[in-house]
Amino acid sequence: MLKAILIEDEPLGRTNLKSMMRQHCPDVEIIGEAGSNADALELLKEVQEKPDVAFLDIKLPDGLVFKLLNQLASVDFEIIFVTAWQEFAIKACEYSSIGYILKPIDPDALKDAIARVRSRAATHMEKRLDIFKNFYNNPNAFSKMSVSAVDGIYFVNIRDIMRFEAEDNYTHIFLVNGDRITACKTIKSYEDLLGPMNFFRVHKRYMVNLNYMRKYVRGDGGYVIMEDNTEIEVSRRRRAPFIELLRKLQGGRQAE
Repeated sequence: MLKAILIEDEPLGRTNLKSMMRQHCPDVEIIGEAGSNADALELLKEVQEKPDVAFLDIKLPDGLVFKLLNQLASVDFEIIFVTAWQEFAIKACEYSSIGYILKPIDPDALKDAIARVRSRAATHMEKRLDIFKNFYNNPNAFSKMSVSAVDGIYFVNIRDIMRFEAEDNYTHIFLVNGDRITACKTIKSYEDLLGPMNFFRVHKRYMVNLNYMRKYVRGDGGYVIMEDNTEIEVSRRRRAPFIELLRKLQGGRQAE
């Protein structure tokens, strides 16, 4: 059984989440709940058993939930944020490999979030929280991300990523120092995250960091030569938008 606590200021929201847990996640036991940062702090002092996971609303009556997390000596449990749609919050979760579920809660999303808790077992949560807070508070200055990989969790400077290569539902991430990380996410996930940050998906299997592109070779079999001399195919379907982006970059303007 996973031990869980719920921190949510709306009683109806807590009741709904507990009901869904009983129905869809019977192996999760709710050991406590609270509606504010202050009450949550007291709850964590009083519970007899340490929680495995905390379901946290980000905005509480007495401030953001980070107020609570900053007061703890350590965060040694997994976190799943329960939130209405917030673009910054969702992106922050993706960058930091922290789970989230959107309101209204979908049962499949809830079960998926719980399954990921079991596989990660609270690994490096404090570092992941730092990445989350850095992006949430200042997304324009964001520079580091967490990568949930097959052999653990890595913390990577985005500027050190040279390219991505898809393999089924996994993605190989190649760094400028020659290291390779196999991430437990699809390449589409990374395209959505990093597309605005000078990355371009040139093929259904490949995405490149334009900062490390040495040359583009035109033609029906067009390809990109990267700084490490890797040749990356540019697919026919993506060739026109890619060439248009290169023209804009050569003109000193950012791609739209």
